[in-house]
Amino acid sequence: MSEPPTRRLDKWLWYARFCKSRTLAAKLCAAGKIRIDGEVIYKAHQAVRAGNVLTFPWGPHIRVIRVVGLGERRGPAPEARALYEDLAPPVTLAAAAGPQREPGAGRPTKAERRAIDRLKETE
Repeated sequence: MSEPPTRRLDKWLWYARFCKSRTLAAKLCAAGKIRIDGEVIYKAHQAVRAGNVLTFPWGPHIRVIRVVGLGERRGPAPEARALYEDLAPPVTLAAAAGPQREPGAGRPTKAERRAIDRLKETE
Protein backbone atom coordinates (compact mmCIF):
# COMPACT_ATOMS: atom_id res chain seq x y z
CA MET A 1 0.00 0.00 0.00
CA SER A 2 1.24 3.46 -0.79
CA GLU A 3 1.63 6.15 1.83
CA PRO A 4 -0.73 9.14 1.62
CA PRO A 5 0.98 12.31 0.34
CA THR A 6 2.53 14.59 2.94
CA ARG A 7 3.90 18.13 3.15
CA ARG A 8 6.34 19.75 5.60
CA LEU A 9 4.50 21.59 8.38
CA ASP A 10 6.32 24.89 7.85
CA LYS A 11 5.66 24.77 4.13
CA TRP A 12 1.96 23.98 4.66
CA LEU A 13 1.55 26.89 7.12
CA TRP A 14 3.14 29.17 4.53
CA TYR A 15 0.97 27.80 1.68
CA ALA A 16 -2.18 28.23 3.79
CA ARG A 17 -1.13 31.83 4.55
CA PHE A 18 -0.98 31.48 8.33
CA CYS A 19 2.65 32.71 8.25
CA LYS A 20 4.19 35.38 6.04
CA SER A 21 7.33 33.34 5.45
CA ARG A 22 8.63 29.82 5.90
CA THR A 23 11.15 31.18 8.39
CA LEU A 24 8.36 32.48 10.64
CA ALA A 25 6.51 29.18 10.25
CA ALA A 26 9.66 27.27 11.27
CA LYS A 27 10.09 29.52 14.33
CA LEU A 28 6.47 28.86 15.33
CA CYS A 29 7.16 25.13 15.10
CA ALA A 30 10.48 25.34 16.97
CA ALA A 31 8.81 27.22 19.82
CA GLY A 32 6.51 24.23 20.39
CA LYS A 33 3.36 26.26 19.80
CA ILE A 34 1.81 23.90 17.24
CA ARG A 35 0.01 20.64 17.92
CA ILE A 36 -0.84 18.02 15.34
CA ASP A 37 -3.67 15.78 16.52
CA GLY A 38 -2.95 16.85 20.12
CA GLU A 39 0.80 16.16 20.00
CA VAL A 40 3.19 19.09 20.51
CA ILE A 41 5.51 19.61 17.54
CA TYR A 42 9.01 21.08 17.78
CA LYS A 43 10.29 20.36 14.25
CA ALA A 44 9.36 22.26 11.11
CA HIS A 45 9.91 19.17 8.96
CA GLN A 46 7.05 17.27 10.64
CA ALA A 47 4.84 15.68 7.96
CA VAL A 48 1.27 16.95 7.59
CA ARG A 49 -1.41 14.85 5.89
CA ALA A 50 -4.98 15.58 4.86
CA GLY A 51 -7.20 14.94 7.87
CA ASN A 52 -4.69 16.13 10.52
CA VAL A 53 -6.00 18.62 13.07
CA LEU A 54 -3.66 21.53 13.85
CA THR A 55 -3.98 23.69 16.96
CA PHE A 56 -1.90 26.85 17.26
CA PRO A 57 -2.06 30.46 18.48
CA TRP A 58 -2.79 33.02 15.78
CA GLY A 59 -2.95 36.58 17.06
CA PRO A 60 -5.18 36.75 20.13
CA HIS A 61 -6.98 33.51 19.17
CA ILE A 62 -6.31 29.79 19.33
CA ARG A 63 -6.96 28.30 15.90
CA VAL A 64 -8.15 24.73 15.40
CA ILE A 65 -7.74 23.72 11.75
CA ARG A 66 -8.35 20.46 9.86
CA VAL A 67 -6.02 19.98 6.90
CA VAL A 68 -8.10 19.35 3.77
CA GLY A 69 -5.47 19.72 1.06
CA LEU A 70 -1.70 20.03 0.82
CA GLY A 71 -1.35 22.56 -1.99
CA GLU A 72 1.27 22.87 -4.66
CA ARG A 73 2.16 26.54 -4.27
CA ARG A 74 1.50 29.63 -2.16
CA GLY A 75 -1.37 30.99 -4.18
CA PRO A 76 -4.00 33.67 -3.59
CA ALA A 77 -6.11 33.75 -0.43
CA PRO A 78 -9.13 31.84 -1.85
CA GLU A 79 -6.79 29.04 -2.93
CA ALA A 80 -5.18 29.04 0.53
CA ARG A 81 -8.59 28.84 2.27
CA ALA A 82 -9.34 25.68 0.30
CA LEU A 83 -6.43 23.93 2.06
CA TYR A 84 -8.10 23.85 5.49
CA GLU A 85 -11.39 23.70 7.34
CA ASP A 86 -11.74 25.98 10.36
CA LEU A 87 -13.10 23.89 13.25
CA ALA A 88 -13.21 26.76 15.77
CA PRO A 89 -13.55 30.09 13.96
CA PRO A 90 -12.18 33.05 15.91
CA VAL A 91 -14.66 35.00 17.99
CA THR A 92 -15.40 38.54 16.81
CA LEU A 93 -14.22 41.42 18.96
CA ALA A 94 -17.78 42.46 19.85
CA ALA A 95 -18.61 38.97 21.13
CA ALA A 96 -15.29 38.68 22.98
CA ALA A 97 -15.89 41.98 24.82
CA GLY A 98 -18.78 40.44 26.76
CA PRO A 99 -22.14 41.89 27.56
CA GLN A 100 -22.61 45.64 27.12
CA ARG A 101 -23.90 47.83 29.93
CA GLU A 102 -26.84 50.17 29.58
CA PRO A 103 -25.84 53.85 29.58
CA GLY A 104 -26.08 55.17 33.12
CA ALA A 105 -25.70 51.75 34.72
CA GLY A 106 -22.69 50.96 36.87
CA ARG A 107 -20.46 53.38 38.73
CA PRO A 108 -21.43 57.04 38.80
CA THR A 109 -19.43 59.55 36.83
CA LYS A 110 -17.50 62.30 38.59
CA ALA A 111 -20.28 64.82 37.97
CA GLU A 112 -22.92 62.39 39.25
CA ARG A 113 -20.84 61.64 42.36
CA ARG A 114 -20.54 65.35 43.15
CA ALA A 115 -24.30 65.76 42.73
CA ILE A 116 -24.88 62.89 45.14
CA ASP A 117 -22.46 64.43 47.65
CA ARG A 118 -24.32 67.78 47.44
CA LEU A 119 -27.63 66.01 48.16
CA LYS A 120 -26.15 64.20 51.17
CA GLU A 121 -24.73 67.46 52.65
CA THR A 122 -28.14 69.10 52.80
CA GLU A 123 -29.56 66.38 55.02
